[in-house]
Amino acid sequence: MAEENYYADRDKENNLKIRKLLAEELPRLCNEYFLGVQTHTTPLTRLGYAQDLCVFFDFLFKQIDDFAFCDKDHFTYADLDRVNATHIEIFMDYLSFYTYGGREFSNSLKTKSRKLSTLKSFFKYYYNKDRITANPAAKVATPKIKDKPILRLDNEEVGELLDLVDSDTDSTESSKRMISFREHTRKRDLAILTLFLGTGIRISELVGLNISSIDFKSKAFKVTRKGGAQTILYMTDEIITALRDYLDEREEQKLIDGYPALFLSLQKRRITVRAVENLVKKYASIVTPLKNITPHKLRSTFGTSLYNETNDIYVVAEILGHRDINTTKRHYAAISEQIKKEAAEKVRLRKDKKD
Repeated sequence: MAEENYYADRDKENNLKIRKLLAEELPRLCNEYFLGVQTHTTPLTRLGYAQDLCVFFDFLFKQIDDFAFCDKDHFTYADLDRVNATHIEIFMDYLSFYTYGGREFSNSLKTKSRKLSTLKSFFKYYYNKDRITANPAAKVATPKIKDKPILRLDNEEVGELLDLVDSDTDSTESSKRMISFREHTRKRDLAILTLFLGTGIRISELVGLNISSIDFKSKAFKVTRKGGAQTILYMTDEIITALRDYLDEREEQKLIDGYPALFLSLQKRRITVRAVENLVKKYASIVTPLKNITPHKLRSTFGTSLYNETNDIYVVAEILGHRDINTTKRHYAAISEQIKKEAAEKVRLRKDKKD
């Protein structure tokens, strides 16, 4: 099936990247770890592990004197057993600012936490396999991450965003070339944003959609979730109208047959994640320049609206595809500022005096 090929191709590409890192950047003993975690992780997750471990071993060989004479081709289990909790703590501080592959990087607490999670998984695997005598990563505390306010669009901003995309003219376009470009993408962009805001799907799920994924008769469409599971979601008439308008335009341009992907680039290929991120940023920055709106923030906008309408956290979790209900609660069931304000106004310290 064409739809399955998109995800299969993505997994193949990620697996090839992992093999390249294992061959060129990582110690040979890492092969055992990636083989061991293969059954319960996705290629995308393993690629993240591989990239994190590349940074760690680069740090270890260049920054820690105890490993100055080590290299990836001669790094043994005995060497791995010499890594202690202090080395990992120094690494966590190192991540604040470092150079890797000729580029400079700085990591937030969230990114540091993710890299530490990789090391915890890595050392735990070898400890459980009796390859090392201790698990140093288990002794390192995970950075405490402060919850940030969840950015989302309010109802007025949602309307302004869709109106902006749907307008025939736009004063922000500064050249004939840009105006022509926008005219060729307007219906596509409107369909993309309407689908994001009306269903809360992830960007990878949207990019992976095929024309065959859509069933207008039942007002439904099929998405492939994280991990490869597929589910059916439903569409409003507004979403259907936007999709039909876009597909009608594609049919007029004779771009239906031979192009199974639902959303195409101007190069007549499946639109990329980066392209979708850029178009969301382009339109949203005009409507609300102070908010850094991404596709995930559009997902948050939908989740908040859905919770406000249903007051059912389990329905929100099911539709958004959250495996852990606590994730949904943390993001969408928090007491809003308006509710807190209304609650505060109900408190009376002194009763009104009678005449």
